[in-house]
Amino acid sequence: MKFVEAKQEFLQTWGRLGSEWGINRTMAQVHALLLISPKPLTTEDIMVDLSISRGNANMNLRELLSWDLIEKVLVPGDRKEYFTAEKDMWEIAKKVAKERKRRELEPVIKVLNRLEQVEDSEKEAEVKEFKKRITELNEFVTKMDKSVDTMLRAEENWFFSSIIKMIR
Repeated sequence: MKFVEAKQEFLQTWGRLGSEWGINRTMAQVHALLLISPKPLTTEDIMVDLSISRGNANMNLRELLSWDLIEKVLVPGDRKEYFTAEKDMWEIAKKVAKERKRRELEPVIKVLNRLEQVEDSEKEAEVKEFKKRITELNEFVTKMDKSVDTMLRAEENWFFSSIIKMIR
């Protein structure tokens, strides 16, 4: 397989994976392109490589910046904006998990906490069943949220415990 074919297949595959992370295909493809690029790319580079419009490229670059998956890079002597992606897969996974937690789990927990406070004296049996299910769901989602927090702190805990062992 030639590099051009392999690159296209990777961009398409990463684009499909993007929907699993909760992002659109084009955003994932922009990320993939920056991920495999040995040097920072401009918006124009991205537009040409992915055959997308300037608006589409700009919108997806802004969103990737907000997810903290890419960053702007200054290239001395050039006024254009350049972008590069985080290359460490563990860091990418942590950033995606952190953003999904913020966008998905935290709002659900707020709603479930509010829904647990439902009251209606005319429909006691239904309210009791509703509250039971909401509480169970809230406990499950809260455990998921804590699991994500544990994953996000896993490397920190490993790092600090290693330092403590070295000091002793």
